[in-house]
Amino acid sequence: MNTHPDPSPILNTAFAFWSSKVLLTAVEFGVFTALKDRRLTGSELGGELGLHPRGIADFLDALVAMKFLERDGNGADSKYFNTPAGLLYLDRDSPRYVGGILEMLNARLFKFWHDLPEALRTGRPQNEVKHGQKGIFEELYAELPKLEQFMGAMTGLSRINFEAFAAKFDFSPFKTVCDIGGATGLLCVEVAKKHPHLQCVSFDLPPVEEIARKAIAAAGLSNRVGTAAGDFFKDPLPKADLITMGMILHDWNLEKKMHLIRAAYDALPPGGALVAIEALIDDERRENVFGLLMSLNMLIEFGDAFDYSAADFRQWCGEAGFKRFEVIHLAGPSSAVAAYK
Repeated sequence: MNTHPDPSPILNTAFAFWSSKVLLTAVEFGVFTALKDRRLTGSELGGELGLHPRGIADFLDALVAMKFLERDGNGADSKYFNTPAGLLYLDRDSPRYVGGILEMLNARLFKFWHDLPEALRTGRPQNEVKHGQKGIFEELYAELPKLEQFMGAMTGLSRINFEAFAAKFDFSPFKTVCDIGGATGLLCVEVAKKHPHLQCVSFDLPPVEEIARKAIAAAGLSNRVGTAAGDFFKDPLPKADLITMGMILHDWNLEKKMHLIRAAYDALPPGGALVAIEALIDDERRENVFGLLMSLNMLIEFGDAFDYSAADFRQWCGEAGFKRFEVIHLAGPSSAVAAYK
């Protein structure tokens, strides 16, 4: 009888970058977008994508085996088609496309994560900054098209969490909401759609305001969702009953996190609340693998930025004067944590 532990988990994780790169490449090549609701043979699809015959069957069949594509039959005449999830989330023309973030993982983070050992030894960023270029935010805010592309990349991933937040959080005590670092205004849009009694404001840097206005108008919510421009480290935050920060706090070091928490406290009335939405690390730091890896990603992107647990958030908000706390699980590894004044 074999009493040795199973080595599969070790090997599966060690080789995981193979499957990751196959999926990321399929998104980069637009495999799911090219297929739409059609059924194509490997040579037809490979021809449309400009692929060399050698790799087509291996590439597409790997996606079938990984359950990202479907295939009718076997052999050269069999036809590939999208899964329902592929059609919904990986076709660039779908309103629920999440591939924007996958495109960014492939174009930027895949190579930067190669330098994780250096990040762990030095505590320094391993992204564009290391190679003498501007930091990600500086670079993005310098060029509107780049900024719109980045905001689009974040939208697919954020929408799932913001929809869950709009559905699960109790908004009844509040009349006004301000989303800090609101980007395209997506959180405000999702919340306003579901709660007609709320007036919302999306607050971000001046170059973002025009992008947000367009997205809010497209959602038909300009009468209840406004925009405000400013720098959340230099300017006071707009006053509101409820202040939200979706994937914002983890971008900064502790000193800047505390600045934002205190600024939110100052902008809230008694009974008001601050809600942070993140891939919140579990309090014992044993379960949420994605949250912990996201924190390592913050090391690679920013050096001193990090993700945190609900316990950390409670401690920081307690120091700022907040009195009551709750955690609401949203979707996948993400949760909302609320602090009440």
